[in-house]
Amino acid sequence: MTAVLSAPKSDLLPRLHDPEFLIFVRHGQTDWNFEGRMQGQRDIPLNDTGRGQASGNGTRLKAFLEQEMIDPAGLDFVSSPLHRTRSTMELLRQSMNLPVEAYRLEDQLKEITFGDWEGFTLEELAEEEQDLILQRRADKWGFIPPKGESYKMLAERIGRWLVTVDRPSVVVSHGGVFRVLRGLLEGLDSVSVPKLDVPQDKVFVWRKGAFEIV
Repeated sequence: MTAVLSAPKSDLLPRLHDPEFLIFVRHGQTDWNFEGRMQGQRDIPLNDTGRGQASGNGTRLKAFLEQEMIDPAGLDFVSSPLHRTRSTMELLRQSMNLPVEAYRLEDQLKEITFGDWEGFTLEELAEEEQDLILQRRADKWGFIPPKGESYKMLAERIGRWLVTVDRPSVVVSHGGVFRVLRGLLEGLDSVSVPKLDVPQDKVFVWRKGAFEIV
């Protein structure tokens, strides 16, 4: 018998810091993305679709910077240390005709970890973890998977990084990271944040207090 769960309390995320100009790119697709597997901090490589998305985002970003007359030499290129984000950054920079390895890594930009659930789909977990899956569905913001991390915990980690951003930046990271980053920049409510869509073939530009998509 499963418990009846009440709706989670929704709080607005604090607007901790406005970096004024920040470009965000999610890593390209992996086979686990395609299969709907919880990826978290497992080091899964890009697939062919993902490599094409990464190169395409580099082309889009190059055109945007040229149109805006922004010199990429003045931007801080920063990546999560996981393989899929580093590959995305390098393919992006290659498409921009920039030195491929001239970027830095930031450990705090790793994806949310799903702990023991990494590598599984929700359907595969349904029989043995039904109660936990229902808890997650009722409160995706606060739910902590076994040996994992909640979106609330991720927001605290990304908030610590965000307040250190002191120059225009290009960030390559993950879907969960962008969700909480957008929540912190826009002051969104905690129930909405985990549900935000983060396509892998778009470039997100934060300036003048709002995101635009390139």
